[in-house]
Amino acid sequence: MENITIEIVKDGNIEQCRELCNELMAFQKSKATIAPEKFDTMNFDTRMKKSYESSLESQVIVVKDDGIPVGYVFSTIDNIENSSKNTYPEWAPVENIENCIGFYPDWVNLPKKIGCLNNLYVRDQYRGMGLGSRLFEMSMDWLESFPDVDLVFIYVSNGNDEALDFYLSRGFIFSHDVFGGFIKAVYKFKK
Repeated sequence: MENITIEIVKDGNIEQCRELCNELMAFQKSKATIAPEKFDTMNFDTRMKKSYESSLESQVIVVKDDGIPVGYVFSTIDNIENSSKNTYPEWAPVENIENCIGFYPDWVNLPKKIGCLNNLYVRDQYRGMGLGSRLFEMSMDWLESFPDVDLVFIYVSNGNDEALDFYLSRGFIFSHDVFGGFIKAVYKFKK
């Protein structure tokens, strides 16, 4: 663990996060108390790669130990259209869609663009070293660098109370339960 580096991906090579992203989905499933089976369809291709390719802007930062990826953070800037405000992905556990809130709350007039910290994951043996905090800070610096982005959301899978507490302790505020509590949404307005 002497050769730890943190690298911003500049060449589009997000494939190096495939294994880590799949580990994150398995970790989220292990923590979930609501619809854990829904994580079976979530993986690098259906979540990270799809979001990376469809976002306006994206950033991936990878922590490596001797060149081997051991953690990452993935963030995006997205356009929010009124028609897409309440869309539901195929994997969403929505039994009664009329009473279910999607990714964006009704309490706020959403700006045209929002930032989103999509994934932050560090392997077990590398936790407690401050790497997650460093990745978080780098992601927030990037998200807050866009002059036309004033709002950042983070979505935390149900059962992952440690991650929820991490974001709340860094100034994020609970917004709402997404898909009946399958995900917790937290937000922060730019400084």
